[in-house]
Amino acid sequence: MFFPEYRPRRLRRTEEIRALVRETHLTVNDLIYPLFICEGKGIKQEIRSMPGIYRFSIDEVLKEIEEVMNLGIKAVILFGIPDKKDEVGTSAYVKDGIIQRAVRKIKQKFPKLVVITDVCMCEYTSHGHCGIIRNGEVDNDLTLEQLAKIAVSHAKAGADIVAPSDMMDGRVARIREALDEAGFPNVAIMSYSVKYCSSFYGPFREAAESAPKFGDRRSYQMDPANSREALREAYLDVEEGADIIMVKPAMPYLDIIKMLRSEFNHPIAAYQVSGEYAMIKAAGKLGFLDEERVMWESLISIKRAGADLIITYFAKEVAKLLKKA
Repeated sequence: MFFPEYRPRRLRRTEEIRALVRETHLTVNDLIYPLFICEGKGIKQEIRSMPGIYRFSIDEVLKEIEEVMNLGIKAVILFGIPDKKDEVGTSAYVKDGIIQRAVRKIKQKFPKLVVITDVCMCEYTSHGHCGIIRNGEVDNDLTLEQLAKIAVSHAKAGADIVAPSDMMDGRVARIREALDEAGFPNVAIMSYSVKYCSSFYGPFREAAESAPKFGDRRSYQMDPANSREALREAYLDVEEGADIIMVKPAMPYLDIIKMLRSEFNHPIAAYQVSGEYAMIKAAGKLGFLDEERVMWESLISIKRAGADLIITYFAKEVAKLLKKA
């Protein structure tokens, strides 16, 4: 019987050999942990559709951050849930807004933590859309001015990186201009460059209370059928001054991450979104899948596709396992 001279199974025989030749590695330095922050005190409220993920008041989020930092996680991204909303999202940029207060407290207690803030209006508008509504539609250019105010207010509070997620045309350039004019040239921009209009956002909208009250977001978020458009969006953001470009969601768009990796030298982030997390959790709870192994496989696939950074609700679980290894 003939056997080839090279037998691939030789390097799969034991875990020690497999580890020696493993091509893709996930480390705690790759992880960004999302946090939902609400008004009040003593609040740690589990989100029904996202087991293990909570809405925190500022005092409670400080405890959570201390835990994640002890696990080696170096970056968080913050989403605010205000107690007041209006048509133009005023509470998104006021000095004493929920995110502004949270950032100040967090940076005061944990100055070395990398604090990233989501820059959008959907959590703060009474209609749930990501911009100012005029004649029944989101007005792109009016919205840019609001986004610039939000980004500057976050920088003043101490944010290290601002992350515009609205998908308005020209927002990276306007935010970069506003940050520089306000004296924050070192605050970086992690742009949601390629954000698809995805059905995987459902649990997040429950968590952040940000579902649109009418219509949907297809006029500004990307069509899931398009890939070449993703390149155009990313090129625009890089030209406008983005420091990090992001793909959202992650697993259904691994081909997009791979495509951007081949085109850009910029750091690439990927957001493993709430629906991806919820599916794995639900299937694991029902015994349909091995939750821990699927979690690892999903995150490794995102890294293998070319992401440098992964925003994931599994960050704490991964960090605990890495610490044990």
